[in-house]
Amino acid sequence: MKILVVSHTYIVDLNCEKLRELAKLHCKNGEPVEVAVVVPQRWRPGGVQNKIIEPEAKTEGNFRLVPLPSLSENNQGLLSFGWGLVTFLQDFRPDVIQVEQGSKSIAYAQLITLNKLLGLKAKLLFFTWWNLPYQLKFPFSMLEAYNLKNTDGVVVGNKDGGEVLRDRNYNNPMRILPQLGIDERIFKPQQQPALMQQYGIETSDFIVGFVGRFVPEKGLMTLAKALAGLKEQNWKWLILGRGPLEPELKQWAKEEGLEDRLILIESVPHADVPRYINLMSTLLLPSETTYDFKTLTAAGWKEQFGHVIIEAMASAVPVIGSDSGEIPNVIGTAGLVFPEGNVAELQERLHSLMTQPGLAKKLGQRGYEKAMERYTNRALAEEQLGFYEELLAEGVAATLGGERQEYERQEDERQEDERQEDERQEDERRFVPT
Repeated sequence: MKILVVSHTYIVDLNCEKLRELAKLHCKNGEPVEVAVVVPQRWRPGGVQNKIIEPEAKTEGNFRLVPLPSLSENNQGLLSFGWGLVTFLQDFRPDVIQVEQGSKSIAYAQLITLNKLLGLKAKLLFFTWWNLPYQLKFPFSMLEAYNLKNTDGVVVGNKDGGEVLRDRNYNNPMRILPQLGIDERIFKPQQQPALMQQYGIETSDFIVGFVGRFVPEKGLMTLAKALAGLKEQNWKWLILGRGPLEPELKQWAKEEGLEDRLILIESVPHADVPRYINLMSTLLLPSETTYDFKTLTAAGWKEQFGHVIIEAMASAVPVIGSDSGEIPNVIGTAGLVFPEGNVAELQERLHSLMTQPGLAKKLGQRGYEKAMERYTNRALAEEQLGFYEELLAEGVAATLGGERQEYERQEDERQEDERQEDERQEDERRFVPT
């Protein structure tokens, strides 16, 4: 099976691990899997990483990264490719095409059209994270309608996103899977005595952890208020990241007399994040839904997945999350969930883990088992391949069904022709003069 994935996400090499695992698999019939990933040749992510990324072409066994010239270098919605994409498609001729830029993607419309013009007959899929209802105006409404009409399957990053698409009259097959998995060789339980010493952490300290952007929608001030009500407990707050709320967090610690309990660390290389997660007694993701966030085609934000949750689970660190978006579905029974923005409820969950080490250990183990079963790159790759095989099997069944119907139609016509010929001959015999 030849699989083509198109997305700017994979300009970062670390993000390709699930697709590398996919390229190591075989179909049920023993056929090997080949994966080609088309990415823009140049991309400027913006934000904290405001530099141009120019990924290099590479081939690793059945995995290929293919950078191609694109018509946008910093806008996901406008991303599309030049003639090089046509040449590549003619050579590779994929069985499956998955474009991971959402339902309103120009790149996806481009691949749909080229699939028709080049006679590839590939199954067409897209991936989306978007999980809030939206209304579209022309020309975006027409673009999405074209894309949905020609879609064979969708991979959605969260349950709410699937419901949004159903409300938009998408009725074909769907799978709910995150875009990226975890590498269990990197995210795993491991002691960090050197880091503990570096930050003055004692074995008796309960370390409340957060990894992410310091922005209002991540619920940091709700967490701060909850911790302020637990001063009698022996905790420290380790927050890893950066963002506009940093001055407010420092001011809060000063006003509450908790400066010695706040360990604020600017963003570190991703390779070091597992070490910091292993310092934590629990990891928090207290995200809060907001409608202040706006784009050209939608408004609002709620947590779309919370990848750091499964990274903590893989490290056997118990997790607490709000009920914003996909968080409760990711956590399930492998952690604790509280109503978003509710300080008292969050305080109660924190107190439970601080005072019940047995509960914390049990939830950490549950989370680890769930992460190993469902969220490793290998596990996601296997589930994604299974989805592709189902779509291709449906196509074969439809083709065979169509061929059978055509055969039956032709057989009916033949029998009708014979009947009419018999009647004609009978009429001729009836009127032959004697």
